[in-house]
Amino acid sequence: MNYIISLFLVGLVLGLVAVASNPSPYYAALGLVASSAAGCCIIVGVGSSFLSLVLFLIYLGGMLVVFAYSAALTAEPYPEAWGSGSVLVYVGVYIGCVVGGLYYVGGLNSGGSMFDGGNGIVVGDWAGVSLMYSWGGLMLFAGGWVLLLTLFVVLELTRGYSRGSLRAV
Repeated sequence: MNYIISLFLVGLVLGLVAVASNPSPYYAALGLVASSAAGCCIIVGVGSSFLSLVLFLIYLGGMLVVFAYSAALTAEPYPEAWGSGSVLVYVGVYIGCVVGGLYYVGGLNSGGSMFDGGNGIVVGDWAGVSLMYSWGGLMLFAGGWVLLLTLFVVLELTRGYSRGSLRAV
């Protein structure tokens, strides 16, 4: 189990490096999906399968729609791919920072394991199910408000010089 979670941790880091190093929103969307899937698999591995499912569905249902909408507004004729020179420099710098941070913290030279393993896979998250159903209205309102705020922030960031979504098509 430790090897599988470690594999998902590597996938999470590589997905986040793909998002951070790529200036084009088209290729960064694949990194976002990969990092969210790896993060949810890590959460399943430590024992919270319901929380993982809820986070993955919320992410794909809400944030990816906003991301696709903003990427459609900022269409680039020639987006930079992962093989271009500037992107490879950023990837090298970010992976170097991750390896340096792991070496500094002691994750590369320690012989011990990072995870202890759990007893079951669906044990600890049933309290979260009942809490979500009891406080569901307040959580739905807060989640909708955060998604609306995120929509306005993303649209303002991707606005560019041509007035963003208010431009004449």
